[in-house]
Amino acid sequence: MNQQYTLLHKYGNLITAFVVLLILVAIIIATSAGFSYFDVSLLASGGTTLALAALGGTLVILSGGFDLSVGAIISLVNVVLAAGYIDDSTPAAFAASFALALLVGAACGFVNGALVAYARIQPIVVTLSTMFIIQGITLLIMNSPGGTVPTSLGTYLMGDVLPELFPASLFLIVLSLLVWAWIKKTPFGLHLYAVGGNPDAAQAVGVPLARSYLLTYTLAGAFYGLAGFFLSAQTGSGDPLVGNSLLLSVFAAIVIGGTRLGGGKGGPVGSVLGAFVLMLIVNILLLFNISAYYSTIAQGGVLIVAVMIGGLGKDSELRKFLRLLGHRWRAMRQGRLASQLGPQPKYIDVSGNSPDSQDSRISFFKKHRKDLRISLPALAGLAILLVATQVLLGRNVYEWSYWNSMLVLSTFLIILALGQGVVVFTGGLDLSIPWTIALSGILFTGLTQGSNEALLYALPVILLIGVLIGLSNGVMVAVLGISPIVATLASNGILQGIALLYSGGTPSAFPSPSISWLMTSRIAGITPVIVLLLIFVICSVFLLNKTRFGRHVYATGSNLNTAYLSGVPTRRVLILVYILSSVCAAVTGILLTGFSGQASLGMGDDYLLPSIAVIVVGGGLITGGRGHYLGILAGVLLLTTLQILLAGSGLPYAVRPILFGIVLLGAVAMLRERAR
Repeated sequence: MNQQYTLLHKYGNLITAFVVLLILVAIIIATSAGFSYFDVSLLASGGTTLALAALGGTLVILSGGFDLSVGAIISLVNVVLAAGYIDDSTPAAFAASFALALLVGAACGFVNGALVAYARIQPIVVTLSTMFIIQGITLLIMNSPGGTVPTSLGTYLMGDVLPELFPASLFLIVLSLLVWAWIKKTPFGLHLYAVGGNPDAAQAVGVPLARSYLLTYTLAGAFYGLAGFFLSAQTGSGDPLVGNSLLLSVFAAIVIGGTRLGGGKGGPVGSVLGAFVLMLIVNILLLFNISAYYSTIAQGGVLIVAVMIGGLGKDSELRKFLRLLGHRWRAMRQGRLASQLGPQPKYIDVSGNSPDSQDSRISFFKKHRKDLRISLPALAGLAILLVATQVLLGRNVYEWSYWNSMLVLSTFLIILALGQGVVVFTGGLDLSIPWTIALSGILFTGLTQGSNEALLYALPVILLIGVLIGLSNGVMVAVLGISPIVATLASNGILQGIALLYSGGTPSAFPSPSISWLMTSRIAGITPVIVLLLIFVICSVFLLNKTRFGRHVYATGSNLNTAYLSGVPTRRVLILVYILSSVCAAVTGILLTGFSGQASLGMGDDYLLPSIAVIVVGGGLITGGRGHYLGILAGVLLLTTLQILLAGSGLPYAVRPILFGIVLLGAVAMLRERAR
């Protein structure tokens, strides 16, 4: 009995994924007119790219990391193969393409691994930065869909290994699983699970951490290269954005397959099953004539459910929360709640920013010496860029017109930086910002339809939607215990689907004239939004430095458990910071429509990396607990000045994400030692 329980505990998620896969296949068979070998081959090909990418992602997850660059690497491999470097239909061309795909993928993974292993930068920061750098390189190679991959790829990969018996796509997956099986038997395979389970303990027993991380990310990159290789055979051409949609699906497949986020438990077979589960869900939607726009909603929902099911252990955050509610209910019935016992001693403020502390009586510069010091790189960089703008572009940076334009362009990041900043200060990250911005802008223009009168109800509705999005993210993180990255990534996919469904894929409405006036007109040479921006900055500084909420944010990010034991309502704080982040994103979406004159799909995509970069460049600690809004403001001005300089230099647009990614990596590396 104990042995059966052990096996069920060990392989339960894998068995569940397999059973779900069988059920989905049965649904397709039952609802189809026929189910031939051609259908099997078609379904196998449909899930192979995702399965191969998930194999690479599983390696990284097992090591305890996250890899956000998977889609960008696949896109890069695709455009490299389609750029005409290899133009032949012979087996030699197939072999050369295969080698090139693996080489490109492994090289990208090697860079990720080197930065994680030897520069000791957090995987999420490294892969987020390289994701944008690789996307920029991809756009430099091919800025629009086109090109042709060698025809030999389609000849060999879209056919059969054994005619009418075994598709080449399944053979590729089986071959990859055999490679995985060999890896698990090597010392590196043992080290991988040890590092993911407990890196400190692994290092204590002699596991080479740096080498393990380097090999992990390099091999993961090779699997991404293989996924890009197969995807190129499917499409027959290049597309610089083809891999972007795979990021959510890769994480969902890995989690469905039973690999534990945080590392140390899981394996490749489950990830392959998870990939085919997701593929079949999308096919079933199409089979029932349900819009393809629902696919990202389904994938995001499946990811959330899978993470929740995987975290229903006795120590899960949800069970802890339910137990806490039970304790509070019993205490309230017995009259033992703190609020029922009269005035209580003040909580211990672990942030060190209590207004009653002795530090509040010392000078401003001494009290904020650390914040000022970590903000100096951003201020120095801003000064250098202003001089470069003056010299290279001939723009007079001493004129008010230059600063007026820069502040208007900075408006969106200044607002986003508050929301993303409080999330980062608590140790989280909000990846749902892009489609919160886009959905808010699309809904706002759809409600106003160019009318000022509609503002009376449109603004409250959009702000309420922002609150609901943030509340959902906060509950997933604080109550359900889902990783902030996974929760907000899933939320971003769901919001994308909702935006596509609402707009039909083509937003066409316009904002109200009042919002356009706020963002584009001038009164005495000043754009009206700048006045509101000044008020916003003052309120933001006050919120983070002079209120109990601000002190709670820093305390939660410094040490969540210590903050909780000191009386800080950490769950409430986490929920509130995600609400604030989503509301800031919603406001940004509204203002963007006024600035550009309309809403568009993907209008928020350009703001994810900068919203994180300005926090790090401004001296914020990506793991939480440190940062100052004025430092972040300096980071915003620095990045906006850099954007103006790049726009005036005539360099391709693709250079911007490359430089932004480099700036983020450089800032993290420069401030790393001080963060300890």
